[in-house]
Amino acid sequence: MLEDIVSRIKIRDDSLSPFASKSLETMPRDIPEEPPSLRNEFQRDRDRLIHSNAFRRLKHKTQVFIAPTGDHYVTRLTHTLEVSQIGRTIARALNLNEDLVEAMTLGHDIGHTPFGHLGEDELNSLHSNGFSHATQSVRIVEHLEKNGAGLNLTPEVRNGMVSHSKPKDDISGFLYEPKTLEAQVCRISDAIAYLNHDIGDAIRASVLYEEHIPYQCRMILGTKHSQRIDTMVTDIVKSSWATTGLTKNEDETFGIKMSDEVLSAANTLRDFMFENVYLPAGNGDLGCTAREIIRVLYTYFCNHPSDIPSEYHIRNESPDIMSLDYVSGMTDHFAIRKAEEISPGITKGFLGNRKTL
Repeated sequence: MLEDIVSRIKIRDDSLSPFASKSLETMPRDIPEEPPSLRNEFQRDRDRLIHSNAFRRLKHKTQVFIAPTGDHYVTRLTHTLEVSQIGRTIARALNLNEDLVEAMTLGHDIGHTPFGHLGEDELNSLHSNGFSHATQSVRIVEHLEKNGAGLNLTPEVRNGMVSHSKPKDDISGFLYEPKTLEAQVCRISDAIAYLNHDIGDAIRASVLYEEHIPYQCRMILGTKHSQRIDTMVTDIVKSSWATTGLTKNEDETFGIKMSDEVLSAANTLRDFMFENVYLPAGNGDLGCTAREIIRVLYTYFCNHPSDIPSEYHIRNESPDIMSLDYVSGMTDHFAIRKAEEISPGITKGFLGNRKTL
């Protein structure tokens, strides 16, 4: 039976682009394991991520709006599912390894803090070595999940998770080098997802209206959520096919990319969202309260490490590292409750004034 399964996986591998990551050619796990009986190695990683505690907590973590009163706002979990759906579509169209893209997209944000990027920025300023949700995602799967045992994921999946972060001025850029085309798909799918669903949430909250979006973006990308996503995804497939299909010349630029026109419009849209949604909201009263919650929690647990749950003490690390791991893993509501226990009154009016963040 195992031979039949391996044979089917090989048939699938052979049908992929020559530049795709092959399921039977994965890099060794840190701890050697017997091959799975029904799945390939990337499917095994996907399943481990879905069943992890960190993945479950995503449903109660902020994307852009903190604890919104409506039922249809995006959470970090629904964002993750949208990234995975977009990534799988691109991977399938380009004949790349869809299973690998699915695994890395599902795990890319499990290291995110409460209160979204605002919480990340605050922890980054508080800890001497800084903080990045992308590197924390990998730390979780290597050292924190399963009571310190980690998930023992393949190097390809971990690289896709850590390399999804982008510089603020270019959604096609990267802060950590992606080592596979699938990791590049993960990175650009993340940008497509958040740009579009954040617009939807901002319109839902009456923070902006469709006609506020720059004319260039509306004319090139479309005037609806579905149009913008379809334009970006289709453009990526067309622009990337020459370097991911069946042939490649040595002088070609190798990678997943957008056309210049669509990339320019997408970056303009990102700049618009930072200026009109992300930055103003983070500087408001609610944003200041959220930052104070993060500061109170981090400082308290640095000074009272005995109050940090026992699973964070397994590696005998310093109180500041344990505090960073504990606080960054909290959901929004858990962070609010903990901060109120430590400093009564700090969250007064917080949930009664649910604005953007």
